[in-house]
Amino acid sequence: MAGDNMVASGLIVSVDAFFIGLSLGMQKKCRFLWLVVINVFLFGLCMLGFFIAEQIYELIPFDTGLIVGLLFIAIGLWYVAQFFLFKQPPKAIVPVGLVMSIEAMVITMGLTFIFLPVSTIVIPVTVAAAHFGYSAISFYLARIKYVQRLPVAFSHVISGLALVCYGGFALFL
Repeated sequence: MAGDNMVASGLIVSVDAFFIGLSLGMQKKCRFLWLVVINVFLFGLCMLGFFIAEQIYELIPFDTGLIVGLLFIAIGLWYVAQFFLFKQPPKAIVPVGLVMSIEAMVITMGLTFIFLPVSTIVIPVTVAAAHFGYSAISFYLARIKYVQRLPVAFSHVISGLALVCYGGFALFL
């Protein structure tokens, strides 16, 4: 039963990747190959996050849900603030990919903390696969005529709010 919860959690918290893929797909200069490279790097960070979380879990003297919740809320607010402070999200692919990869690493660490001592390699694999799947689908959706009419900032605001909501769940549930 815990394995099912790990997979479901990995899929749910990766939904923000859909909106990041949408944002990248709306940028005419972004190629799908760049999204693949970002997701390979993301997978490596997910694996690293999993192993780090297992090692440091016992060293944390308080509820790890507090760390997870606050980190998700901070990352989500940063996404939203990009739109309101800069009136448009940064269009550079490297910073977006780096943020998405670090966020996936934090997700992996958070899920590992939540499911320890029964955490398995399923967590980083699910998080990375969900990020790639969601971002790839939305990348191609962004190339559709009707989706191209949406403002690029829309995807960043929705992505940020999804992370803030998950952070709230981690804090209060």
